[in-house]
Amino acid sequence: MARPDLNLLVTLDVLLEECSVTRAGERLALSPSAMSRALARLRRATGDPLLVRAGRGLVPTPRALELRERVHGLVQDAEEVLRPAEKLDLATLERTFALRSSDGFVERFGPALVAKVGREAPGVRLRFLQKTKKDAGPLREGMVDLETGVVEHALAPDVLSKPLFTDRFIGVVRSEHPLSTGKVTTARYASSRHVHVSRRGLTEGLVDEALRPTGRRREIVTVVDGFSAALALAKASDLVATVPERHTENLRRGMRSFELPFSAPEVTVSLLWHVRLDADPAHRWLRNSVLGVCRFGGPESMRSGVGE
Repeated sequence: MARPDLNLLVTLDVLLEECSVTRAGERLALSPSAMSRALARLRRATGDPLLVRAGRGLVPTPRALELRERVHGLVQDAEEVLRPAEKLDLATLERTFALRSSDGFVERFGPALVAKVGREAPGVRLRFLQKTKKDAGPLREGMVDLETGVVEHALAPDVLSKPLFTDRFIGVVRSEHPLSTGKVTTARYASSRHVHVSRRGLTEGLVDEALRPTGRRREIVTVVDGFSAALALAKASDLVATVPERHTENLRRGMRSFELPFSAPEVTVSLLWHVRLDADPAHRWLRNSVLGVCRFGGPESMRSGVGE
């Protein structure tokens, strides 16, 4: 069975409102002959004359009267669907967004983001999820609305991204650690005992690649899967944790932080989302909110050598 031409609904709506082929044609910018052909098609499609002559004018048939309100409602609904979304009203917006991020992101940026969302859209709820592996599945399946992470390879065409900030690695130790005093040299840093962070359990990473040209290697004695775990161990022992500066600002409070004595590796943290949400006004507002929170202010100021 042939699919009906839904454009005829608009024509029928105008015809039933005007009860005149001429006036309907003027409204639709069609010639009288084109309008007559459209009416003929409508009659064939519905199996009813729809409009019949009565004196010098046309009057609707019972079938036409039955269809008039339904057709008008369908046309209005279709026009509403095809219009751009209405302006976002944050004061009345009620929605829950899921954000998946790596260790330390919520501690560093969560409070400011929650406060901003609460001020602008009190009906919005945020769900923070821990990112345990790199996988676009949750974004594609709609389980996650936004995600943060380091983009190491080209993304799939259906995943979009925007840089949030660039983070550099620093060393962190407890206040009683030998590296908390004196100049931190490459030799002192490398000869210390280290805790390494790797979600995949690897025993080397970006820091070791940056250290390699100096001819030295770190003594890695422990591997953990997150920055908070690495900092917890460093706070309670003489292990050195090497972590991203901005990501871990809140997690490092009460500890000693120092610049690496060699060229510190940097990573760019990006915001990721699925293409189907790109044009959604509420999602765009949330993306801009995250961007604003993450880009506000610079990295924690650090004194030369050792800082708190």
